Amino acid sequence: MASGLHQSDFKNPVVRWIDARLPVFTMMEKEYGTFPTPRNFNYLWNFGALAMVTLLIMIATGIFLAMNYTPHVNHAFDSVERIMRDVNYGWLLRYVHANGASMFFIVVYVHIWRGLYYGSYKAPRELLWMLGVVIFLLMMATAFMGYVLPWGQMSFWGATVITNLFSAIPLVGDSIVTWLWGGFSVDNPTLNRFFSLHYLLPFVIVGVVFLHVAALHITGSNNPLGIDPKGPQDTVPFHPYYTVKDSVGLVAYFVVFAVLVFFFPNLLGHPDNYIPANPLVTPPHIVPEWYFLPYYAILRAVPNKLGGVVLMFSSILILFVLPWLDTSPVRSMRFRPIARIALLLWTVAFFVLMWCGSQPPEGIAVVLARIGTAYYFAYFLVILPLLGRLERTLPLPESISRPVLRGGGPLPAGAAVKPMEKA
Repeated sequence: MASGLHQSDFKNPVVRWIDARLPVFTMMEKEYGTFPTPRNFNYLWNFGALAMVTLLIMIATGIFLAMNYTPHVNHAFDSVERIMRDVNYGWLLRYVHANGASMFFIVVYVHIWRGLYYGSYKAPRELLWMLGVVIFLLMMATAFMGYVLPWGQMSFWGATVITNLFSAIPLVGDSIVTWLWGGFSVDNPTLNRFFSLHYLLPFVIVGVVFLHVAALHITGSNNPLGIDPKGPQDTVPFHPYYTVKDSVGLVAYFVVFAVLVFFFPNLLGHPDNYIPANPLVTPPHIVPEWYFLPYYAILRAVPNKLGGVVLMFSSILILFVLPWLDTSPVRSMRFRPIARIALLLWTVAFFVLMWCGSQPPEGIAVVLARIGTAYYFAYFLVILPLLGRLERTLPLPESISRPVLRGGGPLPAGAAVKPMEKA
């Protein structure tokens, strides 16, 4: 072999020739083949892979939709109808893309909840968690701009209401709104810049996902027990164990996705968005997409406009400092009985806020939104810091392998575990 070439061990001559000059196959083998992963993952660990697959689906369908979409206020609505009626399989592309946004948020919400339950945000994974929050923020921005593109009634008025929130910022608020609009109202410049950013941001998300995965492979994965692997007996290669497990989850996910697309394609949408945008007719009840409803409820729970905006953005930004708010040395909620109850109550509060966001801001919906908002912030700012100092946790197992293997007995350090010994 010529000097300076990478030593490749692959048997296939073509793969070996490429890998000697650009060792991408060696990198993939290291990062996704022999990469050691905790042997006790459950199916909640599938959702990271599902999120990556969904992101690729959204990018692929979005590119084909953009080929037939016209970003102009006089033609946007009609171009979407043309995609649905005249473009070959356009209806399928649009339904996959529109429902893919909802599936993406479902997968990511479960992924975040798993991180909260098992303490995946704790040292040494703080930066990994923070990159995940950046991905979540980029997702929200991308989804909001995408919702405007069909230029239906809810698209137009949703854009008007949400962009107007920035006017609450002292001194610079009105200038920010004018910049977002590209003028003095939601109009053609707004639609053009939202279309451009909606097309661009998914590729930015891909870049941050790359950093997210890189950080994961530096620190290693967390696991349901929340303890670090003590040796080879606690880990298995990523392939074939978790490639197969991810494949099973992926098949189940596609079944649910297909049922939504082919049988209930408009279940998660708003009927008013099938009405062309009309600046002169305000819908009786303006609501965002369902995945924004909890934050919309927090926004409306505060009578003061600026206070509502601050709380709404704080409800997401607080996740950046979560690794330092939770002071407990124990990661997994399996061993924190009081914290587990507190997290389950927080989950209930999140769904209550989601319901409140879908209702008119009056009566019991406002009261429940204020209670839910209070508990949402109290969980992060009061409960977690106090429980870290006061809670009596359950004893942790000696190693990952002990509760996984049959018989539960500890293994000597460095002992190898055969695949058939896996419980």
